[in-house]
This record gives sequence, structure tokens and C-alpha cells, in this order.
Amino acid sequence: MNISETNMEWAEKYRPMSLSEIVGNKKPVNDLTTWAKEWQQGVPNRKAVILHGKPGIGKTTAAHALARDFDWEVIELNASDQRTATAIRRVAGIASETASFVGGTRLIILDEADNIHGNSDRGGAQALVKIIKETSQPILLTANDLYGVSPSIKNLCVEMPFRSLQGRSIAQLLRKICNNEEITCDPEALMKIAETAHGDVRSAINDLQAVAQGKHELHRNDVVVSSRDSRDTIFDVLKKIFKGKNIKEALNATYGIDETPDDLIQWIDENLPAQYRGDDVAGAMHALSRADIFLGRVHLRQNYRMWRYAGAMMTSGVTVSKSREHHGARFVPPSKWRMLRSTRTSRQVRDRISEKIGVQCQTSQRYARLNLLPVVKMLSADRDYAVRLASWTNLDTTEIAYVISSNKTTKKVKTIYQDAQDLVEDVAPEEVAIFGGFESRAKITQEKPEKKDKPGKPVKSMEPMEPKKPAKEQNTKPEKKSQTSLFDF
Repeated sequence: MNISETNMEWAEKYRPMSLSEIVGNKKPVNDLTTWAKEWQQGVPNRKAVILHGKPGIGKTTAAHALARDFDWEVIELNASDQRTATAIRRVAGIASETASFVGGTRLIILDEADNIHGNSDRGGAQALVKIIKETSQPILLTANDLYGVSPSIKNLCVEMPFRSLQGRSIAQLLRKICNNEEITCDPEALMKIAETAHGDVRSAINDLQAVAQGKHELHRNDVVVSSRDSRDTIFDVLKKIFKGKNIKEALNATYGIDETPDDLIQWIDENLPAQYRGDDVAGAMHALSRADIFLGRVHLRQNYRMWRYAGAMMTSGVTVSKSREHHGARFVPPSKWRMLRSTRTSRQVRDRISEKIGVQCQTSQRYARLNLLPVVKMLSADRDYAVRLASWTNLDTTEIAYVISSNKTTKKVKTIYQDAQDLVEDVAPEEVAIFGGFESRAKITQEKPEKKDKPGKPVKSMEPMEPKKPAKEQNTKPEKKSQTSLFDF
């Protein structure tokens, strides 16, 4: 054994090189093999697969083993890489359009597809959807949480769930590693390591190396490994709430998920009618309504200690409302979130308009959105008012279309936008002159020729014209010398 193998991490050293060497998950492994064989016959209907499951259970290992079994070149984009639209198109996009240098197949692997979000990954999901649709090479995605993957991506992929291994299966793998390392091991010691790993094979191998490397014998007393924090997913928590009987376990499960009480109550409310029947629904809804009252008090008083009462009512309260076992449907995410995603663009336009109105009226965006925008939309039924508003607040075509409830590509929206721009150009020189003190507002307004947008239809000025003073009144006062510069006082 050379020095490099001695210092190598066992998790890497004993990584399966073939799909046949992977412990457990026989069904997804077989499905993965079937999908790869379809690529050998041509481009299949489903060009991408997504392997999902908890970290450390062999998803990425299976991807690389698949490439070795079928002699495919691998192009990988992992979580440490930036996954913007540009980066994905540059790496995965080009690779998906061409074969390998030797004319073979390329396997494009994108790790942690459920984490393509935020500013650093902006546009990455949309770019990936387009690449999957147009690819001529197989694409394999991995995800720890399938719910975190964009629905548009999931709809294009074959879903292959990877399950956590049982402690007994992990212990057998650890025994093989000990035999290869010529270490005599106590079965109880290996079982203790396997159980504390909670299905994470990679962590179990790392723990074994930490306590056994450099030794010839391994006993139970040598194993000092703390139990890992096995975080539940939102689906695990819902199962404990609706299917379980232990109210304390249901409540404690909520502490390990990355969901606020406001989000959790949405999940429970969406799935409750499909999980309970009869009077149990009424009892659970009563508990849920009490939780909602506490959440309202949190927002009103900023007293976040009331979260504990809301959490107890929406978990333990719902659990004890169950009088018998119900065969419920599969858990689904809140429909409200889907609706908010579909209307996100419209809400962003609404908020931009509210902000512009708020600036002009010296009010907050929220006040303008709730109180002023509805009135503005009603008044904008008059075309002349819509032109003035668009000029006054500098609305673009998308914002004008929102205000008048039309499509931004219509002729009506385009003409309103153009008239508003003409009005802005007419007013701008006047404002600059008055700011500089070169001319008086009355003189500029009187001397400016009336501009016509269409034959016989003058565009109204943004400012009312001051009445011209009588000639007698003008002659009685000496003419005041106009200011010639900003600094001529």
C-alpha cells in the first residue's frame, strides 16, 4: 500500500466504481440503468433524470458509476460553482449540444438542483429548462429536497428517489472495509457507528476511519461518536402530525425544519382536508384557527414568544383531533404559494407603479398601493388622464398596460406611452429654464407654440398658463432685468 492510499479518505477510497457495487436502492439503480440503455438506442422522450434523497446516501456516486459502466464522459457542475444562466449555458449548454471528443456520449451532472436560487443563481432554472428541452446528451440532476426543485424542471425529468440505508446494511459495508484494512472489529462497535449515522453512508465511513485508522482491533468502547442531527423534511413532519399519535414528537419535529410557523400553517391547512374525515376535520380546523389567532398577535404586537402557542396548536392540537386512522392522499405544497408564483410578475409591476405614485404624492408605497392605485386605475379609463399620469410618473409600457388593464403590445398602450413621452419633452425645457432663472414661467408658457400630436388634437400642457397682464399694468412698472446665470443675483 503506497503513501497516497494510506492518507486517502476511506469514503473516497471505497467509493463504488460500478452501479453493481452500490449498497441498497436497487430499484432506482435499475431504473437508472434502463434509462441509460434508452440513450444507447437514441434520444429518449425523457432526456433527464433527477436523483433525490438525503445527503450522503449515494446519489452523486451512482451518477459517476453510471458514467463508468457505459463509458460516458462526465461534465459536472456542482454546488460550489456559480449556476447563473450564463454559467449553465456556458458549461452545460455547450456540452449538451455536442458529443465527446472521441465521438461518445457525454453525461452532464448538476449537483444540488434544489439550490438553484437567489442572486448568485439568477436565471439558472430557466436556462436549465431550455437546455433539457434541446439537449442531445443525457442530463442527470441530484437534489436533497425534491420540493426545492423548480416544477418546470421536475416536469421534464424522470424522478428516482434514493432512500436512506438501514443500520444493518451500513454495518455490513463497514465490516467489509475493516476486513480490507485488516482490522478486527467488534460487531457492536460497527452497529453503533451505523445507527448514529442515520442512513448517511458517507458519514458512517468517515466515523469508522476516525476511530479505527491506525488500529488493529476495534471494540465498542473505542467508538465515541455523537449522534448526528437527523433533520426531518416538511413531509416527515406532516406525517408525524397527521399519522402519528405522539403529540410531543409532532411538536418537536417542527424544531428541526427550515419553516417558520407562518409557512408551516399553510402546509397543514392545505393538506388537512385530504388527510382527515368527518368531525376530525372540524376539530383540527378549530385548533388551526386558534393557532392563526396567535400568529396574528405575533404580527400585531411583535411578541414572538407566542409562536410557541401557535406551534403547539397547529401540531399537537391537530394530532389529538384525530379519533381514528384515515387513509389520506399524498402531501402537496400550499396552493397559495403556487398562485403567488404565477402572479409574481404582475405584483412586481404593481409595486413599481405604487412606488412611483408614492414618490410623487409623498406617501409610502404601501399606502399608495392600497389607497391610491385603485383610484388611479379607475381614473385612467379616461385617455387624457392616462397620458398625464404616464408622463407625471414616467411609466413604461408594461406599467401603463397594468393601469389601464390592457396588453402592452396593443396600439392603445403604445400611443399613450408616446404621447406621455412627448409631453415630458415639452415640459422639460421649461423646467430647466425656470430652475436656471433665465426666463419666467409665464413668458415661456405664453411663447411656447402649441404642439399637436394628431391633426386637430393638441396635447395639454402640464401647467396652467398664467393670464397675461393688461398693457396698462405692464407699462406702469419698470421692466425687471432677467437673470443671466445661476449666480447672477
